[in-house]
Amino acid sequence: MRRLRRTPRPGWEQTVETQGLVYGVPARYADGTERPYWDESVYYEFSMDEVESVEADVEALHAMCLEAVEHVVLAERYKDFGLPEWVWPHIDQSWRRRDPHVYGRFDLRYDAKGPAKLLEYNGDTPTSLLEASILQWFWFRDVFADGDQWNSLHEKLVERWGQVRAQLPQSLLHLTFARGDTAGEDHITTTYMQETAAEAGFDTVGLAVEDIGWDNVLHRFVDLAEEPMRAIFKLYPWEWLLEDPFGKHAVEQLPGTLWIEPLWKTLLSNKALLAILYENYPGHPNLLPAYLDDPGVLTEYIKKPKLGREGANMTIVAPGYETSTGGVYGKEGYIYQLFDPLPEFDGMRPVIGAWVVGDSAAGMGIRETSGLITDDGAAFVPHRIAE
Repeated sequence: MRRLRRTPRPGWEQTVETQGLVYGVPARYADGTERPYWDESVYYEFSMDEVESVEADVEALHAMCLEAVEHVVLAERYKDFGLPEWVWPHIDQSWRRRDPHVYGRFDLRYDAKGPAKLLEYNGDTPTSLLEASILQWFWFRDVFADGDQWNSLHEKLVERWGQVRAQLPQSLLHLTFARGDTAGEDHITTTYMQETAAEAGFDTVGLAVEDIGWDNVLHRFVDLAEEPMRAIFKLYPWEWLLEDPFGKHAVEQLPGTLWIEPLWKTLLSNKALLAILYENYPGHPNLLPAYLDDPGVLTEYIKKPKLGREGANMTIVAPGYETSTGGVYGKEGYIYQLFDPLPEFDGMRPVIGAWVVGDSAAGMGIRETSGLITDDGAAFVPHRIAE
């Protein structure tokens, strides 16, 4: 694993914009100056053995996460996740039905000196998908004549949508995003998912989640054309939906209207999962010790809100590393995870975003920052596999 430099492609800004990257706030170099969010002046190079090692780790983690969901459902440990009690039986039913899922992203600490370590898992609304699937693939094809890239995301998404199509009530799929996302990332990500679903044979309609209607007479969801909505992809977190009166309709209509990602994925997008995993697999090489609601035996740790996003409301407690971030999360409770600093390359610290599509590892994207916590100002940089 190496961090290398390369001259960006001429006109790269226009190239990535035509490929859909019309969002992304400026990131920062180690000296504090601005850098582009998509930064192809650097890239990470891996050996095939390293990539195969991470791929195996991801497959193992995914299987462990599914077992963790089974454990939480059987033991009824929903309170540990800060979830409202009224939704508990519906999560149980969603899991027992095996409501179909499509994708998720593990965030990993990896330095090629040992196994990848799980930092967190977003199994509900993962983003940076376009960058990982499309942008870095075309970058790789443009600048390298040999080697490879760990990236089968597009093909696997199309394949997975084809599998899911047979499990949904109809071949019409509505894909929704939050209009409040002024940066446009959610809209573009949803549009890309719409393309992959259409390629798999779905008839698709895209709209903002705020434009979903509820027919009080027929008790069903309708789109702007008053057409019934029975299969909905949402780039909108379940925990937000559950706080809204509209969310009760979404839950109580299951499985008449199925949502992707499914309701049981609330357990895989909540950092309480980290503590459950460590309880179930203490000492596992891919896990860092983690505890619910207090540090337990840890003297050096990072405190994370169970439903936090983009590095918000985190606190590092370790000599010489004390750091805190602001935000609006935390009322749902915290987990405490052993602090294991991200590896450093040229003053920057990468996080591996490893993707799962269906039940298979599908590729990775890398975001790096000079800080100890990867936030919404981190840069996305591409990778290649050396021959």
